[in-house]
Amino acid sequence: MIKKFRPWIGSTIIFLSVLGPGIITGSVDNDAGGITTYSVAGAKYGYHLLWTLIPAFIALFVVQEMNARMGVVTGKGLADLIRESFGVKITALIFIALIIADIGNTATEFAGIAGSLQIFGISKYISVPICAVLVWIMVAKGNYKTSERIFLIFSVFLLSYVVSAIMAKPDWKEIGTAVVRPNLHSDFGYISMVIGIIGTTIAPWMQFYMQSAVIEKGLRIKHYKFILIDVLLGCIMTVTVAFFIIVACGATLNKNGIVINEAKDAAIALRPFAGAFAGQIFAFGLFIASVFSAIILPLATAFYICEAFGFEAGIDKRVREAPAFYALFTAIIFFSVVIILIPNAPLIAITIWTQVLNGILLPVVLICMMLMVNNKKIMGQYVNSTAGNIVGWATISILIALTFVLMIEPLITQFIH
Repeated sequence: MIKKFRPWIGSTIIFLSVLGPGIITGSVDNDAGGITTYSVAGAKYGYHLLWTLIPAFIALFVVQEMNARMGVVTGKGLADLIRESFGVKITALIFIALIIADIGNTATEFAGIAGSLQIFGISKYISVPICAVLVWIMVAKGNYKTSERIFLIFSVFLLSYVVSAIMAKPDWKEIGTAVVRPNLHSDFGYISMVIGIIGTTIAPWMQFYMQSAVIEKGLRIKHYKFILIDVLLGCIMTVTVAFFIIVACGATLNKNGIVINEAKDAAIALRPFAGAFAGQIFAFGLFIASVFSAIILPLATAFYICEAFGFEAGIDKRVREAPAFYALFTAIIFFSVVIILIPNAPLIAITIWTQVLNGILLPVVLICMMLMVNNKKIMGQYVNSTAGNIVGWATISILIALTFVLMIEPLITQFIH
């Protein structure tokens, strides 16, 4: 009997050992900026933007699979490959834009920490510095295995948004109609929200983190089928959480004409319509997501910058072994915290436009990826399939078209009036 199940047991053990990078990358994608974007989308447009999650899921899976495959085949991170393939100047230009976006993203995470705990009566001048110190200690004093286990626990907690959505008592028939027959608009707000959703669902920094995580975990091409399952689970979790956040806000705030500007507003506004507990669960999910991403985002940024320019990097290295890595990590956290603690800082504008900037930067990163993953000198026999190329180039083309419309729409409107 044991012999019969031995292959299955062996496969399960291997999968559990491989499990991590895909689920963590997918989960951390639902950060404070993402939750804010989904909340505002649900409050403003109801269920009408749920359709965007279907193409976003397909594109996310294809992109993350390419990242994982490049990592296990080459043993190099995405930043390293971009520098080798396109030179230092292009790499530097891409990374300057990405650093600006990532500092904005990290500031958004600390804004999420501040906002979620303000609901429970804790001042941001207490919560933000304490959480920043704890985040730094966890990375500086921890190691990859311990950190990964904590990240996986955080990932499970993000499913609390499912509870909030169910408690909101949504109209599932109306949801189904909105997904199958979407009501499309061509106005500036709608298009910018579509770009924001795609930009936060497939964020540029995720591609660097995913590939680096696969390498740091020591995975190889022999683990590919298990890595694929891990990536799929991560993508499902990403879209599931996004779906239920939009549903929760669409079923309550949109139906009652409530306008919000950030995720904290959604947690507060949910109370009269779905109950205090639903609002608290929403706030708890925001806190978990924000802390989770406040660790991963600056970590990923420091990792790919050091990787691109040849500095030592990694959680498993001590501060004295990777000084540039920890200096960058510390600097990103410091500047993000300073932004949040400035009185009357435009946090809402930072949050929304950081997501839009992600959407604008994403095609640049994806074009680099597509060129490299189809290069036989880099990938050998593991170059992209025809289907992967179709989805990849289609995603890039759509993002470029949407970004172009977003840029010229205000000019056209001004000219008409």
